[in-house]
Amino acid sequence: MIKSMIEKLKNSGANVVFCQKGIDDFAQYLLAKAEIYACRRVAKSDMEKLAKATNGKIVSSLNELTPFELGNASLVEEVKHGEDVLTYVRGCHNPKALTILIHGGTEHVIDEVERAIKDGLGDVVSALKSGLVVSGGGAIEVELARRLREFGQSLSGREQLAVEEFANALEFIPVTLAENAGLDPIDVLTELKSRHDSGERNAGLNLFTNKIENVLEARIIEPWKIKSQAINSASEVAIMILRIDDVIASQGDKRGNMKSMGMSPYGGEF
Repeated sequence: MIKSMIEKLKNSGANVVFCQKGIDDFAQYLLAKAEIYACRRVAKSDMEKLAKATNGKIVSSLNELTPFELGNASLVEEVKHGEDVLTYVRGCHNPKALTILIHGGTEHVIDEVERAIKDGLGDVVSALKSGLVVSGGGAIEVELARRLREFGQSLSGREQLAVEEFANALEFIPVTLAENAGLDPIDVLTELKSRHDSGERNAGLNLFTNKIENVLEARIIEPWKIKSQAINSASEVAIMILRIDDVIASQGDKRGNMKSMGMSPYGGEF
């Protein structure tokens, strides 16, 4: 039966096999003798990605295997990295799935690099889906703050103060960028305001040169969806906190009962 299965693989023209389950040792021997490279216990998610990358199809029975189900790649090789052995599938025509291999000195460094890559890919996906981007480097925040202050002049009373504080909160983004870059935040914010007041809407902080310039020309952009969602979420949190009239903090006594730290409006303890 095993020889019959291997013959079906050979007749299909396949020279590489990826199997989600295990492969018998005798079958491995026959595959190696037939010069067919075999990988066993491949995760289902990896199988699906391999199918996308090579334009092949996943079959559940060898009776369904024909040359039309096979994928294509220029090179399949086994490479050893330290104690790990990885199988590389290279040269796929129009691959729809790719693998990014990251390196790092420690697990913490690798985790941080992985998080940064995922964040970057998420930004690209968001920009491609919406098709809209805004200026980065704090340019959009400074421009919004400027327009909010212009809008605040048409208001009176507490509303004007609220709009002013909203504008100040937006300017905290370029200030933080300047501080992280080791620049003087006051000088950076002053120059940004001046440039935007003169009509340079895309003037922002380029952290690669530590200069204020047209960030669109410098190709420093952010997805519109992520930026708008961040501002909306921050605004909703601030509104929720402002609606809270009072906070009652409690702590447990030795018996595990909750004992309030506040006082009741009637003079007694809660």
